[in-house]
Amino acid sequence: MTRSRLLDALVRLPPWLWLSAFFLVPFAITLKISLSEAATAMPPYLPVLDWKGGLEGWSTFLEALHFQNYETLAGDALYRDAALSSLAFAGTATAILAGVGTALAYAMARAPSRWQPLLVALVVVPFWTSFLIRVYAWIAILKPEGLLNAALLRLGLIPAPLEILNTQGAVLIGLVYAYLPFMVLPLYAVMSRLDPTLREAAADLGAGPTRVFWTVTLPLSAAGLRAGALLCFIPMCGEFIIPDLLGGSDTLMLGRVLWSEFFSNRDWPLASAVAVVLLVLVVGPIVLFRGDARKAGAEAAR
Repeated sequence: MTRSRLLDALVRLPPWLWLSAFFLVPFAITLKISLSEAATAMPPYLPVLDWKGGLEGWSTFLEALHFQNYETLAGDALYRDAALSSLAFAGTATAILAGVGTALAYAMARAPSRWQPLLVALVVVPFWTSFLIRVYAWIAILKPEGLLNAALLRLGLIPAPLEILNTQGAVLIGLVYAYLPFMVLPLYAVMSRLDPTLREAAADLGAGPTRVFWTVTLPLSAAGLRAGALLCFIPMCGEFIIPDLLGGSDTLMLGRVLWSEFFSNRDWPLASAVAVVLLVLVVGPIVLFRGDARKAGAEAAR
Protein backbone atom coordinates (compact mmCIF):
# COMPACT_ATOMS: atom_id res chain seq x y z
CA MET A 1 0.00 0.00 0.00
CA THR A 2 1.38 3.38 -0.99
CA ARG A 3 1.76 6.20 1.49
CA SER A 4 -1.05 8.24 -0.09
CA ARG A 5 -3.47 5.32 0.13
CA LEU A 6 -2.46 4.70 3.73
CA LEU A 7 -3.11 8.33 4.62
CA ASP A 8 -6.44 8.20 2.78
CA ALA A 9 -7.43 5.10 4.76
CA LEU A 10 -6.45 6.75 8.05
CA VAL A 11 -8.56 9.79 7.18
CA ARG A 12 -11.56 7.58 6.39
CA LEU A 13 -11.16 5.44 9.51
CA PRO A 14 -12.49 7.85 12.22
CA PRO A 15 -15.87 8.47 10.48
CA TRP A 16 -16.35 4.74 9.97
CA LEU A 17 -15.49 4.03 13.60
CA TRP A 18 -17.92 6.75 14.69
CA LEU A 19 -20.73 5.36 12.50
CA SER A 20 -20.04 1.82 13.70
CA ALA A 21 -20.02 2.75 17.39
CA PHE A 22 -22.98 5.13 17.41
CA PHE A 23 -25.17 3.86 14.56
CA LEU A 24 -24.44 0.34 13.36
CA VAL A 25 -23.99 -1.23 16.80
CA PRO A 26 -27.09 0.41 18.36
CA PHE A 27 -29.11 -0.47 15.26
CA ALA A 28 -27.96 -4.11 15.47
CA ILE A 29 -29.03 -4.22 19.12
CA THR A 30 -32.41 -2.67 18.28
CA LEU A 31 -32.90 -5.10 15.39
CA LYS A 32 -32.10 -8.04 17.66
CA ILE A 33 -34.59 -6.87 20.31
CA SER A 34 -37.25 -6.41 17.59
CA LEU A 35 -36.88 -10.13 16.77
CA SER A 36 -37.37 -11.14 20.42
CA GLU A 37 -40.49 -11.46 22.55
CA ALA A 38 -41.54 -9.50 25.62
CA ALA A 39 -40.91 -11.07 29.02
CA THR A 40 -41.25 -10.19 32.69
CA ALA A 41 -37.55 -10.20 33.33
CA MET A 42 -34.48 -8.04 33.20
CA PRO A 43 -33.90 -7.27 30.41
CA PRO A 44 -37.64 -7.40 29.51
CA TYR A 45 -37.26 -9.63 26.45
CA LEU A 46 -36.19 -13.12 25.44
CA PRO A 47 -33.98 -14.72 24.22
CA VAL A 48 -30.78 -13.43 25.81
CA LEU A 49 -27.53 -14.75 24.40
CA ASP A 50 -25.55 -16.97 26.76
CA TRP A 51 -21.94 -16.24 25.84
CA LYS A 52 -20.76 -19.28 27.77
CA GLY A 53 -22.91 -21.67 25.75
CA GLY A 54 -20.61 -21.79 22.75
CA LEU A 55 -22.01 -22.84 19.38
CA GLU A 56 -24.96 -24.58 21.01
CA GLY A 57 -25.85 -21.37 22.84
CA TRP A 58 -25.68 -19.41 19.58
CA SER A 59 -27.87 -21.99 17.83
CA THR A 60 -30.51 -21.87 20.58
CA PHE A 61 -30.39 -18.09 20.57
CA LEU A 62 -30.86 -17.75 16.79
CA GLU A 63 -33.67 -20.32 16.67
CA ALA A 64 -35.65 -18.35 19.27
CA LEU A 65 -35.67 -15.18 17.17
CA HIS A 66 -38.81 -14.55 15.10
CA PHE A 67 -40.64 -11.94 13.03
CA GLN A 68 -43.86 -11.95 15.04
CA ASN A 69 -43.50 -8.30 16.05
CA TYR A 70 -43.31 -7.23 12.41
CA GLU A 71 -46.35 -9.38 11.63
CA THR A 72 -48.16 -7.53 14.43
CA LEU A 73 -47.20 -4.19 12.94
CA ALA A 74 -48.37 -5.25 9.49
CA GLY A 75 -51.67 -6.64 10.75
CA ASP A 76 -52.64 -3.94 13.24
CA ALA A 77 -54.28 -0.83 11.79
CA LEU A 78 -52.97 1.28 14.69
CA TYR A 79 -49.35 1.05 13.57
CA ARG A 80 -50.20 1.36 9.89
CA ASP A 81 -52.24 4.50 10.57
CA ALA A 82 -49.47 5.89 12.79
CA ALA A 83 -46.91 5.43 10.01
CA LEU A 84 -49.15 7.04 7.39
CA SER A 85 -50.06 9.87 9.75
CA SER A 86 -46.38 10.52 10.52
CA LEU A 87 -45.55 10.68 6.82
CA ALA A 88 -48.53 12.97 6.18
CA PHE A 89 -47.62 15.36 9.00
CA ALA A 90 -43.94 15.41 8.02
CA GLY A 91 -44.71 15.83 4.32
CA THR A 92 -47.25 18.62 4.85
CA ALA A 93 -45.00 20.49 7.28
CA THR A 94 -42.01 20.10 4.93
CA ALA A 95 -44.05 21.55 2.04
CA ILE A 96 -45.06 24.55 4.18
CA LEU A 97 -41.47 24.97 5.35
CA ALA A 98 -40.25 24.90 1.74
CA GLY A 99 -42.48 27.84 0.87
CA VAL A 100 -41.88 29.88 4.00
CA GLY A 101 -38.18 29.02 4.21
CA THR A 102 -37.53 29.90 0.56
CA ALA A 103 -39.17 33.31 0.99
CA LEU A 104 -37.21 34.06 4.17
CA ALA A 105 -33.90 32.83 2.79
CA TYR A 106 -34.38 34.84 -0.42
CA ALA A 107 -35.15 37.99 1.55
CA MET A 108 -32.08 37.41 3.75
CA ALA A 109 -29.82 36.79 0.75
CA ARG A 110 -31.04 39.97 -1.02
CA ALA A 111 -30.75 42.14 2.10
CA PRO A 112 -27.81 44.56 2.42
CA SER A 113 -24.67 42.71 3.42
CA ARG A 114 -24.36 44.64 6.70
CA TRP A 115 -27.76 43.31 7.82
CA GLN A 116 -27.29 39.67 6.84
CA PRO A 117 -25.32 38.57 9.97
CA LEU A 118 -28.07 40.03 12.16
CA LEU A 119 -30.78 38.23 10.16
CA VAL A 120 -28.92 34.93 10.43
CA ALA A 121 -28.55 35.47 14.18
CA LEU A 122 -32.31 36.04 14.50
CA VAL A 123 -32.93 32.70 12.77
CA VAL A 124 -30.48 30.92 15.08
CA VAL A 125 -31.63 32.60 18.33
CA PRO A 126 -34.43 30.04 19.02
CA PHE A 127 -31.75 27.34 19.37
CA TRP A 128 -30.50 29.15 22.46
CA THR A 129 -33.70 28.25 24.29
CA SER A 130 -34.77 24.77 25.36
CA PHE A 131 -36.89 23.03 22.73
CA LEU A 132 -39.34 21.90 25.40
CA ILE A 133 -39.80 25.43 26.73
CA ARG A 134 -40.50 26.73 23.22
CA VAL A 135 -43.21 24.11 22.71
CA TYR A 136 -44.76 24.96 26.07
CA ALA A 137 -44.79 28.61 24.97
CA TRP A 138 -46.99 27.63 22.04
CA ILE A 139 -49.47 26.12 24.49
CA ALA A 140 -49.79 29.55 26.10
CA ILE A 141 -50.26 31.11 22.65
CA LEU A 142 -52.76 28.64 21.18
CA LYS A 143 -55.00 27.72 24.13
CA PRO A 144 -58.56 29.20 24.12
CA GLU A 145 -57.63 31.89 26.62
CA GLY A 146 -54.17 32.31 25.12
CA LEU A 147 -52.43 35.22 23.44
CA LEU A 148 -53.59 34.45 19.89
CA ASN A 149 -57.29 34.23 20.74
CA ALA A 150 -57.05 37.30 22.97
CA ALA A 151 -55.54 39.31 20.12
CA LEU A 152 -58.12 38.10 17.58
CA LEU A 153 -60.99 38.86 19.97
CA ARG A 154 -59.68 42.35 20.70
CA LEU A 155 -59.38 43.07 16.99
CA GLY A 156 -62.94 41.83 16.47
CA LEU A 157 -61.90 39.21 13.92
CA ILE A 158 -63.61 36.30 15.73
CA PRO A 159 -66.80 36.19 17.85
CA ALA A 160 -65.54 33.44 20.17
CA PRO A 161 -62.19 31.81 21.01
CA LEU A 162 -60.94 29.33 18.43
CA GLU A 163 -60.15 25.72 19.36
CA ILE A 164 -56.61 25.54 18.01
CA LEU A 165 -54.75 23.68 20.74
CA ASN A 166 -55.01 19.86 20.71
CA THR A 167 -55.72 19.80 16.97
CA GLN A 168 -53.78 18.72 13.92
CA GLY A 169 -53.40 22.39 12.98
CA ALA A 170 -51.58 23.04 16.25
CA VAL A 171 -49.21 20.16 15.50
CA LEU A 172 -48.42 21.62 12.07
CA ILE A 173 -47.83 25.06 13.60
CA GLY A 174 -45.44 23.54 16.12
CA LEU A 175 -43.58 21.54 13.48
CA VAL A 176 -43.20 24.49 11.13
CA TYR A 177 -41.99 26.76 13.93
CA ALA A 178 -39.55 24.25 15.43
CA TYR A 179 -37.91 23.20 12.16
CA LEU A 180 -37.96 26.48 10.24
CA PRO A 181 -34.25 27.25 10.91
CA PHE A 182 -33.28 23.86 9.44
CA MET A 183 -34.92 24.92 6.17
CA VAL A 184 -33.83 28.55 6.10
CA LEU A 185 -30.12 28.10 6.83
CA PRO A 186 -29.27 25.67 3.96
CA LEU A 187 -31.28 27.76 1.52
CA TYR A 188 -29.64 30.97 2.66
CA ALA A 189 -26.18 29.37 2.39
CA VAL A 190 -26.86 28.54 -1.26
CA MET A 191 -28.72 31.73 -2.23
CA SER A 192 -26.14 34.04 -0.66
CA ARG A 193 -23.45 32.52 -2.89
CA LEU A 194 -25.32 32.76 -6.19
CA ASP A 195 -23.62 34.86 -8.84
CA PRO A 196 -25.65 38.12 -9.05
CA THR A 197 -24.66 38.57 -12.68
CA LEU A 198 -26.95 35.67 -13.58
CA ARG A 199 -29.98 37.59 -12.27
CA GLU A 200 -28.76 40.73 -13.99
CA ALA A 201 -28.40 38.87 -17.29
CA ALA A 202 -31.93 37.50 -17.00
CA ALA A 203 -33.24 41.00 -16.23
CA ASP A 204 -31.37 42.44 -19.21
CA LEU A 205 -33.09 39.86 -21.40
CA GLY A 206 -36.48 41.16 -20.29
CA ALA A 207 -37.35 38.89 -17.37
CA GLY A 208 -39.18 40.51 -14.48
CA PRO A 209 -38.25 39.93 -10.82
CA THR A 210 -40.78 37.10 -10.44
CA ARG A 211 -39.62 35.30 -13.56
CA VAL A 212 -35.98 35.75 -12.55
CA PHE A 213 -36.73 34.11 -9.23
CA TRP A 214 -38.57 31.11 -10.75
CA THR A 215 -36.22 30.53 -13.67
CA VAL A 216 -32.82 31.45 -12.19
CA THR A 217 -32.71 31.74 -8.41
CA LEU A 218 -34.92 28.81 -7.43
CA PRO A 219 -33.42 26.19 -9.80
CA LEU A 220 -29.90 27.14 -8.69
CA SER A 221 -31.03 26.81 -5.05
CA ALA A 222 -32.39 23.28 -5.50
CA ALA A 223 -29.49 21.71 -3.57
CA GLY A 224 -30.22 23.83 -0.51
CA LEU A 225 -33.93 23.09 -0.79
CA ARG A 226 -33.30 19.34 -0.89
CA ALA A 227 -30.92 19.54 2.07
CA GLY A 228 -33.41 21.56 4.09
CA ALA A 229 -36.25 19.20 3.21
CA LEU A 230 -34.22 16.22 4.45
CA LEU A 231 -33.16 18.00 7.64
CA CYS A 232 -36.82 18.71 8.38
CA PHE A 233 -38.66 15.65 7.06
CA ILE A 234 -36.52 12.97 8.71
CA PRO A 235 -36.74 14.11 12.36
CA MET A 236 -40.38 15.15 11.98
CA CYS A 237 -41.34 11.57 11.10
CA GLY A 238 -40.29 10.49 14.59
CA GLU A 239 -41.33 13.63 16.46
CA PHE A 240 -42.82 13.00 19.91
CA ILE A 241 -42.84 16.20 21.98
CA ILE A 242 -44.82 18.39 19.57
CA PRO A 243 -47.70 15.96 18.87
CA ASP A 244 -47.82 14.97 22.54
CA LEU A 245 -48.10 18.55 23.86
CA LEU A 246 -49.90 20.35 21.03
CA GLY A 247 -51.91 17.51 19.50
CA GLY A 248 -55.08 15.94 20.78
CA SER A 249 -55.69 12.34 21.77
CA ASP A 250 -56.51 11.52 18.13
CA THR A 251 -53.12 12.80 16.90
CA LEU A 252 -51.33 9.62 15.97
CA MET A 253 -47.63 9.58 15.11
CA LEU A 254 -44.96 6.92 15.34
CA GLY A 255 -43.04 8.85 18.00
CA ARG A 256 -46.02 8.71 20.38
CA VAL A 257 -46.59 5.02 19.61
CA LEU A 258 -42.92 4.30 20.23
CA TRP A 259 -42.99 6.05 23.61
CA SER A 260 -46.19 4.25 24.61
CA GLU A 261 -44.80 0.82 23.77
CA PHE A 262 -41.54 1.45 25.63
CA PHE A 263 -42.74 3.18 28.78
CA SER A 264 -46.45 2.36 29.16
CA ASN A 265 -46.69 -1.19 27.82
CA ARG A 266 -43.02 -2.03 28.47
CA ASP A 267 -43.02 -4.06 25.26
CA TRP A 268 -39.45 -3.46 24.18
CA PRO A 269 -39.48 -5.91 21.24
CA LEU A 270 -42.55 -4.33 19.64
CA ALA A 271 -41.22 -0.83 20.32
CA SER A 272 -37.91 -1.82 18.70
CA ALA A 273 -39.79 -3.09 15.66
CA VAL A 274 -41.55 0.28 15.42
CA ALA A 275 -38.14 2.00 15.60
CA VAL A 276 -36.77 -0.19 12.80
CA VAL A 277 -39.80 0.58 10.62
CA LEU A 278 -39.36 4.29 11.33
CA LEU A 279 -35.71 4.05 10.27
CA VAL A 280 -36.71 2.34 7.02
CA LEU A 281 -39.23 5.13 6.34
CA VAL A 282 -36.62 7.87 6.70
CA VAL A 283 -33.80 6.05 4.89
CA GLY A 284 -35.79 6.19 1.63
CA PRO A 285 -35.55 9.99 1.23
CA ILE A 286 -31.83 9.86 2.05
CA VAL A 287 -31.21 7.29 -0.68
CA LEU A 288 -33.21 9.36 -3.18
CA PHE A 289 -31.30 12.50 -2.19
CA ARG A 290 -27.94 10.80 -2.64
CA GLY A 291 -29.04 9.50 -6.03
CA ASP A 292 -30.11 12.98 -7.13
CA ALA A 293 -26.87 14.48 -5.81
CA ARG A 294 -24.74 11.97 -7.71
CA LYS A 295 -26.75 12.52 -10.87
CA ALA A 296 -26.41 16.29 -10.55
CA GLY A 297 -22.68 15.92 -9.91
CA ALA A 298 -22.26 13.73 -12.98
CA GLU A 299 -24.17 16.20 -15.15
CA ALA A 300 -22.11 19.09 -13.79
CA ALA A 301 -18.90 17.19 -14.57
CA ARG A 302 -19.99 16.82 -18.18
